[in-house]
Amino acid sequence: MEKTIKFLTNFINNVHDLILQVTKLFNFHLTDKNLHFWVIGLIGMLVFLFIDILFKTISKWSVSIISFIYTFTVLLTLVFALEIEQKITGRGSMEFSDIVSGLWGFIVLFGVYLLCKIVIGLVRKLI
Repeated sequence: MEKTIKFLTNFINNVHDLILQVTKLFNFHLTDKNLHFWVIGLIGMLVFLFIDILFKTISKWSVSIISFIYTFTVLLTLVFALEIEQKITGRGSMEFSDIVSGLWGFIVLFGVYLLCKIVIGLVRKLI
């Protein structure tokens, strides 16, 4: 897990430096705040446009799918935050397998929820 975070950190830092070099090459003298404004703003808009199209398509089938995706995203953020917090405080070990285990817990319990919902739906049809 620590190696993955270090790799991602180095990758992001290299992209950051590359963007700064390109902007200087074209005489765009951006501060770090300006750079964050434009890069995060553009990434956010691209993600929004993709997600908006995806969710509009999915919503034709079921809003519950959107609820699942949103919940999974929140949990993904939460489990990464918990593992990073463990590394910072030293109260536990930061391991990628902990993240996977936590997310599998949600998927399994969600599967049980779906199974119950299906069974209840079938029972209602029979009655």
